[in-house]
Amino acid sequence: MPELDIILTDAPGDAERDAVGGALSRFNDAVTGIADRRPLAVLVRTRQPDQGIIGGLIGRTSLGLLFITEMFLPESLRGGGIGRRVVTTAEDEARRRGCIASVLYTISFQAPGFYQRLGYSEFGRIECLPPGTARIFMHKDLRPSPH
Repeated sequence: MPELDIILTDAPGDAERDAVGGALSRFNDAVTGIADRRPLAVLVRTRQPDQGIIGGLIGRTSLGLLFITEMFLPESLRGGGIGRRVVTTAEDEARRRGCIASVLYTISFQAPGFYQRLGYSEFGRIECLPPGTARIFMHKDLRPSPH
C-alpha cells in the first residue's frame, strides 16, 4: 500500500469536492447506469432592487429522489402559504424529473409540523445538541395517488 496522508480541512475546494463527491457520483453512475443528479432551487425574491433573494429551498434530484437540503423563509413570510408554494414548486419539478419520493431532515425547533402538514412522515430521529433537540428525518411519496 502506498504511503498516505489523512488531511483534515474545514475548507474543501472544488478539486477536493470533485475528488470525493465526483468520484462517488461516477461510481454510482457506473453501478446504476443512471446519471440524473441535478441541482434544484426555488427562490423567493423581493421586487425591491436592494434586497434580492430573501429565502427559498435548495436541493437536488437523483435516482428518483428529491433531496431538500436547505429551506428558509424570513419570519415575516411564514404562515401565509409561501412556504407551501415553495415546497410544492420543488415537488412538481421533481415529479417532472421522474422522482417518486422526497427526503429531508429538519430540526425539532425548526419546521417538523410544517412538513407534516405538507404530507411528510417521520422515518427517523436522532438526538443532537442542545439537549432536548433532535434531527428529524422525513419523507413523502411523490407518486400520483391511485384514486
